[in-house]
Amino acid sequence: MKKLLAALILALSLPALAQERFPEKPVRFIVPFPPGGGTDSLARILGAKLAEMWGQQVIIENRAGAQGNIGTAAGAKAAPDGYTITLAHQGALVINPHLYGANTGYTLKDFAPVARATEMAFILVVHPSVPANSMKELAALATSQPGKLAFASTSSGPQMAGELFRLTTKTNMLHVPYKGGGPATADLLAGHVSIMFGNPTAVVPHIKSGKLRALGVMDSKRNPAIPDVPTALEAGYPDLSNVIEWYGVVVPAATPRERVAQLSAAVLQALQSPEGSSRIQALGQSLSPQGPEDFGKFMRAEYDRWGQVVKASGAKAD
Repeated sequence: MKKLLAALILALSLPALAQERFPEKPVRFIVPFPPGGGTDSLARILGAKLAEMWGQQVIIENRAGAQGNIGTAAGAKAAPDGYTITLAHQGALVINPHLYGANTGYTLKDFAPVARATEMAFILVVHPSVPANSMKELAALATSQPGKLAFASTSSGPQMAGELFRLTTKTNMLHVPYKGGGPATADLLAGHVSIMFGNPTAVVPHIKSGKLRALGVMDSKRNPAIPDVPTALEAGYPDLSNVIEWYGVVVPAATPRERVAQLSAAVLQALQSPEGSSRIQALGQSLSPQGPEDFGKFMRAEYDRWGQVVKASGAKAD
């Protein structure tokens, strides 16, 4: 009798939320960048798998603008019930608050981490007309032509990769911001800008076709898609060997922990499903799943790291 009473008390003490079926209606998935890029591609793969698992529609909502600030701010202000999730983008979450200050419309503390999904090291690419075949040769060229070489960026992550390259090599290059990966890549292919620190999703196809030249992978290990391209560590730049762009999922900070746990379990399951993982890896992104606690610690460390780079570079929002 005592065991039965204890079990009954335990059942009654469980949060009602944990006992609810979730979701019972469509879930909105905010992507703070335009369609067609790496964030959008990942969100659509995850969204399709989650919809299949949940038996509910997952609606992808592209809210682009201000290097991810507009969509990310919308995610922060959503109802904290789990029915709006946001694609967590490295630049928007841990770099933009340092670049824009209060103008972002949110802070890192406005979000609860759900899961980290993928990561990928930036690749330094140049237009074939640039007379450089390595990172050191590019640094020498930039030194000889201060302020003349222009690098494109599609968000604050690639911008700060360029700033970190400039700080490390003590060079002076012109930063040209773009609203998305498509326009930036198009101008790079046309030779209107010379350099880009791009993610594999955007640049690997053009490297393989010979339309862009890869000078280095900003990591300590080579990218399997372009195994002949040396790493920054191999090139003699250890400070540039861990310049990683990562994506994940977050929700408003006030979302109940039980709901966060439900969402995290579902996202991690979708990520690591055979279909989901193969489609994600085909994008050139590497799976790097983390649950809420580890992802939260990782984001805070990244926030501190990139805050130091922004301060040292003197970079401003463009």
